[in-house]
Amino acid sequence: MGRVLAFCYGLVAYAIFFGTFLYAIGFVDALVVPKAIDDGEVTPVLEAVVINVVLLSIFAVQHSVMARQSFKRWWTKLVPASVERSTYVLLASLALILVFWQWRPIPTVIWQVNEPLAASALVALSFFGWFIVLLSTFLINHFELFGVQQVLNNFVGRKSSTSSLKTPFLYKFVRHPLYVGFIIAFWATPIMTAGHLLFAAVTTAYIFVGIFFEERDLIAHYGDEYRQYREKVGMLIPASRRSD
Repeated sequence: MGRVLAFCYGLVAYAIFFGTFLYAIGFVDALVVPKAIDDGEVTPVLEAVVINVVLLSIFAVQHSVMARQSFKRWWTKLVPASVERSTYVLLASLALILVFWQWRPIPTVIWQVNEPLAASALVALSFFGWFIVLLSTFLINHFELFGVQQVLNNFVGRKSSTSSLKTPFLYKFVRHPLYVGFIIAFWATPIMTAGHLLFAAVTTAYIFVGIFFEERDLIAHYGDEYRQYREKVGMLIPASRRSD
């Protein structure tokens, strides 16, 4: 029964994540969703900035702290290891939902592209960024990354295999293609408002902070294998070295 419950929990956590991911596309690109990045009640600018930064900080702290190995070692004393990743994914999704729900728009236009073809190209570029994000997860192990593989292994009584350093396709050009996709998706827009700019700037800054901690963990786990990979492949820019 415990295995069944863990499996169902993992599937629910994944479903919430995937719905949140789809909503994020609509939120950033102002498509379909009931509240996008420039929608909602307009509040004083300073108030909006403070609230929005706090919201993004909640996500950043949760996302970074729970990803650290030291936290995982402590956390798995309280929750089963099989659902550790699913719990992380669920809480990250809830933190993002909070951002979408409570986000305060700042409608001042920073730039606007009115030429239809150029505007359409920027929207297409943003969608291409989201495609890179999703593709990057499948190039390694999408379902392990979001906790489904772990609860499935637990359900069938199969031990998780030791992970090895994988560098397929996009990972041969940049070390973090997933983050490249996010940066493209966040910045490619025909209408950049102050609120959208704040979102893009803070999330991009967090990406660099996250990479610092993530690579520290990867070096601790893979050692010289990852150090050599880091020397050969650029962080976010193809054909670059650690200077990027």
